[in-house]
Amino acid sequence: MNQAISIYLNHFGLSERPFSLVPDPDFIYWSPAHERAYAMFEFGLVTRAPITLITGEVGAGKTTLLHHLLKSIDDELVVGLISNAHGTRDELLRWVLQSLDQPVPPGADYVTLFGQFEEFLIATYAKGHRVALIFDEAQNLNRESLEELRMFTNINANKDELLQLVLVGQPELRENVRHPNLTQFAQRVASSFHLPTLDAETVAEYIHHRLKVAGAKDEIFSPGACKRIYTETRGVPRLINQLCDFSLLYAYTDDKHKVNETIVKQVLNDGVFFGGGVSAS
Repeated sequence: MNQAISIYLNHFGLSERPFSLVPDPDFIYWSPAHERAYAMFEFGLVTRAPITLITGEVGAGKTTLLHHLLKSIDDELVVGLISNAHGTRDELLRWVLQSLDQPVPPGADYVTLFGQFEEFLIATYAKGHRVALIFDEAQNLNRESLEELRMFTNINANKDELLQLVLVGQPELRENVRHPNLTQFAQRVASSFHLPTLDAETVAEYIHHRLKVAGAKDEIFSPGACKRIYTETRGVPRLINQLCDFSLLYAYTDDKHKVNETIVKQVLNDGVFFGGGVSAS
């Protein structure tokens, strides 16, 4: 498979795979919505918002934006990144301490762990730094965990709050936060944005952008192919990447240097693309 991918890269004059599913900040496409989402990320951190909330559909590009943010954060901010956290409040605190490279003594109870966490925040503040916890896939946090996180943001020194939270997740995260039992949490959300899927015009621009970054000199996907890809993927970047990757492979096996709608249809008819759920006609 690796050899086949290498061959299709050579076939199209590409230096690297343009539609990998691994989030890569080097390939980020700044649609207007992505620019606004990233601006809210930055706004939340710069203004020291207690809680920043960014949501979007699966594959909309949230994690890619997050990785770009992590690359650009200055040394003043100490960041703990936590993905798919779940469990009890004791387990949550262990996730938090581990993300900050703090030792977690086996068998330590909640009071001990919380004291350790509080001491870390105060010591970091004394050094002139701030701490931000970033939760990716935060829709997996239950209400108890969300309330626990809100309580963490109350830790302060000299009237300065010592912790910021950034929660990134699927749309249900927003609904979870709006639960009546989480009113106090919702009131602490000072920066928020929902990242929508791409429209038809933006999908075409997205495809051409990624190909250009990968070394393409000419446009490889026809307007008809781009339109069909938008229809089948509903503008979700991860699905666009999947369908484009298969389409390039099919074009290579047909010894074609362009991807037209016919090639995209063939990919769909062969059933190798599971993301769209719509058969070609």
